[in-house]
Amino acid sequence: MADSLESQIITAIGGPDNVRSLTHCATRLRFELVDASKVDQNSLEHMKGVLGAVPQSGDRFQVVIGGGVATVYENIMHLPEMAKIGAGSGSDDGDGHKSNADVKAEARSKARGKVAWMDSFFEYLADSFRPILGVLLGASIIIALVNLLISLNVIPNDEASAGWVFVKAIWKGVFYFLPIMVAYNAAKKLKVDPWLGGSIMAILMTPQFTGLMDAKTTTCVENAALGTKSCTANIFGLPMALSDYSGNVFVPLLMAAVLALVYHGLKKIIPESVQLVFVPFFSMIIVGTLTAFIIGPLGVWVGNGLGVGLAWLNTHAPFIFAIMIPLLYPFLVPLGLHWPLNALMLMNIQTLGYDFIQGPMGVWNFACFGATAGVLFLAIRDKDKDMRQTAFGALAAGLLGGVSEPSLYGIHLRYKLIYKRMLVGCGLGGVVIAVLGWLFPSVTAAGQTVHGVTTTAFAFTSLLTIPVFDQMWVYAVSIAVSFLTSFVLIITFDYRTPEQKAEVLARAAADRKEAAPAVEAKEAAAPAAVATATKTETAAPAVAVSTTVVNAPVAGHVIALDETGDPVFASRALGEGVGIQPTASEVVAPVSGVLQTVAETGHAFGIKTDDGVEVLVHVGIDTVKMNGEGFAVKVKANDRVNAGDPLVSVDFAKVKEAGYSTTTLMTVLNTAVLASVTPKTGIDVKAGDEVIDIQR
Repeated sequence: MADSLESQIITAIGGPDNVRSLTHCATRLRFELVDASKVDQNSLEHMKGVLGAVPQSGDRFQVVIGGGVATVYENIMHLPEMAKIGAGSGSDDGDGHKSNADVKAEARSKARGKVAWMDSFFEYLADSFRPILGVLLGASIIIALVNLLISLNVIPNDEASAGWVFVKAIWKGVFYFLPIMVAYNAAKKLKVDPWLGGSIMAILMTPQFTGLMDAKTTTCVENAALGTKSCTANIFGLPMALSDYSGNVFVPLLMAAVLALVYHGLKKIIPESVQLVFVPFFSMIIVGTLTAFIIGPLGVWVGNGLGVGLAWLNTHAPFIFAIMIPLLYPFLVPLGLHWPLNALMLMNIQTLGYDFIQGPMGVWNFACFGATAGVLFLAIRDKDKDMRQTAFGALAAGLLGGVSEPSLYGIHLRYKLIYKRMLVGCGLGGVVIAVLGWLFPSVTAAGQTVHGVTTTAFAFTSLLTIPVFDQMWVYAVSIAVSFLTSFVLIITFDYRTPEQKAEVLARAAADRKEAAPAVEAKEAAAPAAVATATKTETAAPAVAVSTTVVNAPVAGHVIALDETGDPVFASRALGEGVGIQPTASEVVAPVSGVLQTVAETGHAFGIKTDDGVEVLVHVGIDTVKMNGEGFAVKVKANDRVNAGDPLVSVDFAKVKEAGYSTTTLMTVLNTAVLASVTPKTGIDVKAGDEVIDIQR
């Protein structure tokens, strides 16, 4: 295969023969595989252009690409080796490859455990919204710009002139006809003609239907709590509840589910030769009537109930509400469980005239972006080019577009320590918005006082959409607190384990080595300067003796890194070194120098000698999961140690009982910039014996 990103992905996923189907969403490639065990997840996670690799239940696997996923998908599907993989609605091709539609149908029929129905529900919900993510983002930016101009008094309001009314219509059209868009996507998800789903929802939005509210036989009642009007029309002697369905999302979701039952049922009983005409005909008559009389009013009632319930919680327990929302979102978004709340936001705007969820949601978003900004800062500092590119793109998508997925899938879910820092930002920002929202409540257009930050528009919470919130300054302070908290915690405590950080530093050192020949040529061309420097050294303090050996940090049997059972160390990504199967509990410093890294759990230590040799001591494999139990640390970061000084006492019996390997690994992290690093293996040693020779 070629070395293109697309070919690399297919190779890492197990080859084309391992792919049963491939689809994509807004940021991810979704694979249905023959055998998920064939996936090289490590290769995918370290592949340039791939933000993350996420195993799913069964033989499903997702590869996170980001905003360019559609292009990558198209390029993959055009690879010659992918010609057998179905992309349409065909069936099994005889070689084990199935179309996307067939595989999805099978997936729905497979048991997914005790919450299979919930998995299917949220997948249905998410796929109904994802395709319209772009237009929602575009409309939200238009809203933000208009509100910004209003807040700066550039225009008095969006009804100031015909021109601004037109601009309002641009974004208003998205939300007015949102039910039709959702119905289209939901029907498509359920393998129903999507145009049929959109057409049935459009019935409720025609001037003829909405005009029934003004009919002589129609009776209307004002709802003071919601500020809405409920009307009942007489249709062929039957009562029909009338509502404004613009912006409603629950009704099309319910309608599409009913339509799927009717549609597929009709296809079973109507001859194939006349299905093109009569399946849509009967579907529109049956489901259109059910939607107008039952589904529509039911959806409005449910949505109103949920909106009022959350409004009650926001009114009577604002602290709980404001803190709960930002703390829940970091776990909801990766699972796609945030879509119900997004639907409620739209419903709140439709029924209440404002929404109170987006303010606390913005706190989570900016905590997320603050963590990403912290990662970008460290990537620039550590000269981590790959992470710098990933973090920069994710931060731009977040701050300008309000999209958190690139940050989550590209960074946060790969480095779990981020969540500990980010959740502090979420919680603190939630407290701030709760306190300030109570002290400085919002006032709706109807004059209602709401203790919290509100908005009248569905807005992806970014820098551009700050002006759509009331109170704007309360919202701005809250998101600033959440952003800065996460940012400071990330740059202070890092987001990587010692091993991950060491790997980055090793790659940076290798990059420096590639540039070394040019530097050496310069030095060779300037002998006089070298001579001058030598003379100067005589007047300065003596330079430390060059490091030529690295000693054993613990007594035991020395083995090669290939024998340790850890693929990362065996790959030499962290430099050349040895593994030691310990026979004693005391772990000591293998060289003299400064402790740059001391893991809180006591399982890892990074030492830099005076002449620049960087040594990593890693006690056991996966022992970070023991959370320090059985580890008695004797040193702290930035301490100076001499070779032989104790670092940690380890109860290796506990390590074995916990099911982890006791093999202690030691590597020279900057092997790449040294002439040679030669391990001595297959011998028994005491702590302090030579196990690695170094040549410069």
